[in-house]
Amino acid sequence: MSKEPSKDKKDYNHQLLDKLIHARIRFAAMAYLLSVAEASFMEIRDSIRATDGNLSIHLRKLEAAGYVECTKSFESRKPLTNYRVTERGRDAFTLHLRNVGMFCDTMPDFQPA
Repeated sequence: MSKEPSKDKKDYNHQLLDKLIHARIRFAAMAYLLSVAEASFMEIRDSIRATDGNLSIHLRKLEAAGYVECTKSFESRKPLTNYRVTERGRDAFTLHLRNVGMFCDTMPDFQPA
């Protein structure tokens, strides 16, 4: 079995998809953060409708990969955590969307509901 697709066959290699971004909460968080310059943890949580615990785990994974940066400060003596997408994260998200599009561009008869 050949590892390379033939010239007349589309490449549906699942390894082209970024597994860090492909998870639903991480995808939603990245998409939201790309729509704003910076956002607080609570803004992201409320916008993507995630729980605190779930979101914090996913944001830590994105931060460990270098896709987002976290800054911590205090506002009126309350801790404030803000996130923004890094250049690396922006490039990874762009590539991920391009690769997802490659999977879909050969389905001319498919009509999403």
